[in-house]
Amino acid sequence: MPPIDETEIRDTVSTAIEKQNVISLITYYLSDHGEGILKMVISSVLEKYGRIDLMDIVYTAAKELITNATKANVKRLVFIENGLDPAVPEEYESGLNLLRSNMLEENIKAFKPKLKKAGYRVTISFNHTPLVLIIIVRNSVPLLPQEEERIREKFRKAQSYENLFDFYLEHGDQTEGAGLGLTLVSILLDQSGIEKHAFTLYYDEKSRETAARLEIPLNPDYVPLRRRFEEKAREAGEVTPEMRQTFLREVEPDVF
Repeated sequence: MPPIDETEIRDTVSTAIEKQNVISLITYYLSDHGEGILKMVISSVLEKYGRIDLMDIVYTAAKELITNATKANVKRLVFIENGLDPAVPEEYESGLNLLRSNMLEENIKAFKPKLKKAGYRVTISFNHTPLVLIIIVRNSVPLLPQEEERIREKFRKAQSYENLFDFYLEHGDQTEGAGLGLTLVSILLDQSGIEKHAFTLYYDEKSRETAARLEIPLNPDYVPLRRRFEEKAREAGEVTPEMRQTFLREVEPDVF
């Protein structure tokens, strides 16, 4: 396989930014080279709109979401390889016990060939305007009900942490940690003054993927999507999952 021409990648990204096109990256495991490309994309977008001050926040959050999505794919692969049904509580717990060693960084890297063969990829999309940078990280497996509940419980608990230090004191030694990466992102955004509703997690029925969506306001005039949706829901008098998906595709068709 020929080496990747980094100059060509940079030129492609620059062209996409100038045209305000969506930029998408695909990975099975984020290598050091992949991290370099991720940094280049984020810094190029933020420089374009004069918000390079957000670089550390955006890069840390994006990398954490990619890592979390990769772990979700590894988790599902481990369940399949061991003949475990995650819908059965006892088998789900057995799978989690197997995962505690596999979630170490060097072990996740070793799964890359298997993830690629199974088609368990992670897609990172950057939709950008002078008002907002929207990052969506998708992974190839659905979010199970028990996983969603564990994650939401950690989201609720995140409100009790005053800072990231307190979070690490309690969870820094956990390797599988369902939802911990997502909780970390939530705390990071809150500490940075970005409202918590700018970060959402959902299952996309159309693509059959789990998606983490992050809104980074680049201009004070930007109205977060959650506020716009809540206003529309109040007008309609009801809220359904179908309404949400339809709304997302109406306001951001290039992303959804």
